[in-house]
Amino acid sequence: MSLGRFALKRSLQGIGVVWGVVTVVFALRFVTPGSPINAVAPLDASQETRQAIAAELGLDQPLYVQYGQYVFELLQGDMGRSYIRGQDVTTLVFERLPATVELAVAASVVAIALAIPLGVISATRRNEPVDYGATLLSLGGISTPNFWLGIMLILIFAVEFNIFNTSGRGVDVGDVALSVINAEPFVGTLLTWLAYITLPAIALGTYFMALITRLTRSGMLDELSKGYVQAARAKGLPQTLIRYKHALRNTLIPVITVLGLQLGTLIGGAVITEAVFSWPGLGTLVIESINQRDWPALQGSLIVIGTSFVLVNILVDVVYAYLDPEVVTD
Repeated sequence: MSLGRFALKRSLQGIGVVWGVVTVVFALRFVTPGSPINAVAPLDASQETRQAIAAELGLDQPLYVQYGQYVFELLQGDMGRSYIRGQDVTTLVFERLPATVELAVAASVVAIALAIPLGVISATRRNEPVDYGATLLSLGGISTPNFWLGIMLILIFAVEFNIFNTSGRGVDVGDVALSVINAEPFVGTLLTWLAYITLPAIALGTYFMALITRLTRSGMLDELSKGYVQAARAKGLPQTLIRYKHALRNTLIPVITVLGLQLGTLIGGAVITEAVFSWPGLGTLVIESINQRDWPALQGSLIVIGTSFVLVNILVDVVYAYLDPEVVTD
């Protein structure tokens, strides 16, 4: 099977998964207690008013008609209108999406910058204090809930030492880039961006960092025990070259797969972190929509999060198949 056919196969499977996500998200509105009309109608609304609202929202139609209409509108890029905000949900969701992606990417950068060096050092200095320290750190990262870590980071670095901001976004990464283009104070803009994004990125990326550290360590230990490494040592190649050019390169193939999968997970798992830091992304929108029973906004957010996860998985599969062609022939 060629790489193109492999990518096409994964894309078709992804379409099926997205359709399943849309179906489940649509069904949630009908299996949860309460009626969407309650979010729109006044508390003292008469039965006639409630029936008129139901007819206006299409809620008086049979379930299969509502589902078919919803899917048809989705295919046209229409996610409906927010019950509470009165805005187009597509616009509302995609206004929030960049903030969530920015936070997920920042968390990934923090995790990768710490995890891969820690994993390599831990593997090359096995059973030494630095190995025990890296193992303890990774176990702590996996075991610590990100919402608790976020609260602790706020109390220590924002409240006690007043180093970082506690909530909001301040400026985005686009503002940092524009400060260079427009010859504005780059350092000040960068520091403002870091003041807002550092704590949520650490809180969200800690579990990811711990996972990659353990994966890198186990992969490096496996590679360093293989014959080609022993042969390279016998030829007198420098240890640094053996570790970082040969062993680490082979170790990174499964790490890249996990990186991609976890990026999708970070996008979907940012809900709690965004709520803790009042980060204006999709996670905050999901929480607000649940509290307000704003079903169109909630459905649109969940569909975009699910679709993002599927797209990232497809991209990772294709990249992995490119790096390891044996995957295509399996």
